[in-house]
Amino acid sequence: MIACTSSRHSNSDGKTNDKSLGDLLRWGLGRERPAPVKIDLSSDYRNYNLDSTDPYLIWIGHATFLLNTGNSRILFDPVFSDRASPFSIVGPKRIIPPAMEISELPKVDIVLISHNHYDHLDRRSLIEIKKANPEAKFLVPQGDKALLIGMGIESVFEFNWWESISMRKLELTFTPAQHWSSRSLFDRNHSLWGSWFVRDDNHTFFHAGDTGYSRDFVEIRKKLGDVDYAMIPIGAYDPRWFMSYQHVNPEEAVSIAKDMAAGVSFGMHWGTFILTDEPIMEPKQRLEKAAREGDIDFRVPVPGAVNRID
Repeated sequence: MIACTSSRHSNSDGKTNDKSLGDLLRWGLGRERPAPVKIDLSSDYRNYNLDSTDPYLIWIGHATFLLNTGNSRILFDPVFSDRASPFSIVGPKRIIPPAMEISELPKVDIVLISHNHYDHLDRRSLIEIKKANPEAKFLVPQGDKALLIGMGIESVFEFNWWESISMRKLELTFTPAQHWSSRSLFDRNHSLWGSWFVRDDNHTFFHAGDTGYSRDFVEIRKKLGDVDYAMIPIGAYDPRWFMSYQHVNPEEAVSIAKDMAAGVSFGMHWGTFILTDEPIMEPKQRLEKAAREGDIDFRVPVPGAVNRID
């Protein structure tokens, strides 16, 4: 069930991310930004038939993934702009470019958006993707349809948690996550946020969007079953007093993978934008250690590398 009061949404625990402007200033005034470090990129995709009927997954950067199920090509949270911001000269700037440009993508059939933060819903990227793929369908959380309509994108479907749609031999279900939404000072939590569960005849896929750790993932597994391939955030978690409710750390990411009985998991939401205080390479290092100790297949993909789906 979705908790929504006076047009404002809340998480499945009935709470919201309640950090105040004072908390934000306390963090901002005392923080030390980590030194920029560029993670490796791969051009592996250039040597691969991206229109292949053999399934694959490519991390493009941050929370952006290209999934080819064999029958359809899906983009999750596509952000190709230089900044995660409504402005071109201020806001978090990429420290690595997108592993692929929009012009290099294969035909895109479906675009899935987890929530409306600028590092997950980017206006320029969506408009360019629509121009290159006029038949593409865009699936968004409740409250964000009008935003895309305003961009000139008309094939938009919006969802509450647990609502599903069938298209292109896929079942796509919008599932909970523990987070929040806003694109301005005046629209906090007016639209929903969440994750996506995708099922075809052979596999299940899960993209967690942005999330803190909660019982949501146990509930998703209970209702929808185990997941074969999961995309889970591992970065943007420090300082914990400010970030823990909205962003998991690497150890909690492993817990999500276990809660969902994920066969293979891929880390995301790190190494692209400097959003928080942890050193750039720390999410990868902590994730690899936690996955090893947890005896779980949780990988840190290289942007641009082709991860084949068995």
